[in-house]
Amino acid sequence: MPSVRETAEAWESLFRTQVSVMRRLQTDPAFRELGIKEYDVLFTLSGCPEGGLRLNELNNHVLLAQSSLSRLVDRLERKGLVTRRAAPEDGRGTLIALTEAGLETQRRIGRGHVREIARLFGTALDGGELAELTRLTAKLRQHVEESRPL
Repeated sequence: MPSVRETAEAWESLFRTQVSVMRRLQTDPAFRELGIKEYDVLFTLSGCPEGGLRLNELNNHVLLAQSSLSRLVDRLERKGLVTRRAAPEDGRGTLIALTEAGLETQRRIGRGHVREIARLFGTALDGGELAELTRLTAKLRQHVEESRPL
């Protein structure tokens, strides 16, 4: 079993790398039209069933407080990129889904975003290293999601 020091150093490395990557991606020209947080919501919704997600379900996939996410969804709705509708199985529930304009925006921004990710990662890591990074982060994420809170 690794020591507390080893795990803390690994966490610090992962965290600092993520901060560095996110700061760089936030300056990506792909996000001139729409911020990275707004894009994250569109991206998340693009991968869900046509019915959409409830706000709390969407909140499980993004790094925002629910009140901030609610305001962000309001802005996206005013821009015509998402829509809200009553959940068919629960009249009190609301589903948030992409509009056609939202899907087109997500795809357009996503193409540039993926090219920038490939440039950043592909010049730093080879194919085997990328596969290992993916395997390790997926393993860590699964463990964290399956663990019970303290």
